[in-house]
Amino acid sequence: MTAGPSIQVHPLTPERWDHLVQLFGAHGASSGCWCMWWRQTASEFAAKAGEKNREEFRAIVASERVPGLLAYEKGVPVGWCSIGPREDFGRLNRSPTLKRVDDSPAWSIVCFYIKPRSRGKGVGAALLQAAVAHAVSRGASVVEGYPLDESTGPVTNAGAFTGVLAMFREAGFKEVARRSARRPIMRREIS
Repeated sequence: MTAGPSIQVHPLTPERWDHLVQLFGAHGASSGCWCMWWRQTASEFAAKAGEKNREEFRAIVASERVPGLLAYEKGVPVGWCSIGPREDFGRLNRSPTLKRVDDSPAWSIVCFYIKPRSRGKGVGAALLQAAVAHAVSRGASVVEGYPLDESTGPVTNAGAFTGVLAMFREAGFKEVARRSARRPIMRREIS
């Protein structure tokens, strides 16, 4: 997938695992997460942060389930977006803020990680656009995101790991619920 003149986006497949490791570094992007935060309970995450999360996530990738997309600039991995059927992310339904809005079979975009030197250059927007296309190509009719509303206060890199509201609005997402001041549920319905 091409997302812009200099950004290429590809599904994370077993052949691209080393690219994800290169992007995430030794700490799995943030605190040993390895993109397992949304897939585990809080106690599971605390017990597995680091190498155990890395092993679990590698097993998901090896299963050919395509848990997300990698963005490249000049052949170098610069960004990541986690997307999949909402059921893949159990923490969403345990969250009072992000629990289901309705029974629509939604796909969820739960995480972005952009290399620090590539932030603010459209990598997140390119990944978001490609994530919607990826979900649609797998039969999704509803795609959701849970961005940070940057108008409600300061934005930190850690707080914005789910993306920011303006980026989702620019990609055609509409707010469908807001159970917390900072974290709306955004949805794009595909016809």
